[in-house]
Amino acid sequence: MKLGFEAAGVLGAGLVGALFMTTRVRRVGAEHYLQFRRDGKPVIFVCWHGQMLPWVHYHRGEGIVVLVSEHADGEYITRIIERNGFETVRGSSTRGATRGLLGLVRAARAGRDLALTPDGPRGPKGVFKTGALSVARMTGLPIIPLAVGASSGWHLGSWDGFLVPKPLCKVQLEYLPPRFVPRDADDAELDRMGAQIGEELNAHAARLNPGWGASGAAEPSGRA
Repeated sequence: MKLGFEAAGVLGAGLVGALFMTTRVRRVGAEHYLQFRRDGKPVIFVCWHGQMLPWVHYHRGEGIVVLVSEHADGEYITRIIERNGFETVRGSSTRGATRGLLGLVRAARAGRDLALTPDGPRGPKGVFKTGALSVARMTGLPIIPLAVGASSGWHLGSWDGFLVPKPLCKVQLEYLPPRFVPRDADDAELDRMGAQIGEELNAHAARLNPGWGASGAAEPSGRA
């Protein structure tokens, strides 16, 4: 099985690289995270699970530490993104002293950028779970919400409508203003912030990807 995961990682990384050789990218709001990089301060990127493929390609080789679930499909994702120059922490994004959260906190204290998909690993699509905000509260790092779109693309039939840009398309990455979570923020405040960021990400996703239609856009943020 380990050999199968490795082969899938090699093949997947190769296919992703070949696909994006033909695309063009436009970054909007990049100064929202570059200002922190210039100061040597790490950030926490958050992007919907279904929009992660372009983000992984265009941030390859930066040593960003990504939280990946311990579900079986997480192993395939791990192999592909590690071959794109990321590092991974396996575990949960739920609140509390979980292995995933502690691994992210250690990486942040070592000066590494972090990345989470706040509606992953199983959805609902477009519903912002508050694990990333818990990490931000513990570390003091800014949250950088990231919306991704493509001028043309395929949306897979998975729960997240996974976006695969078509060859020769234009890809747009939009970085929203940074958000800081107060150290004394309670769970209600995290829920409020999560719902607000989720609404903004869904609005950008709908504009960049006609037919996005986040299934959970009207629901409150979750804690799982």
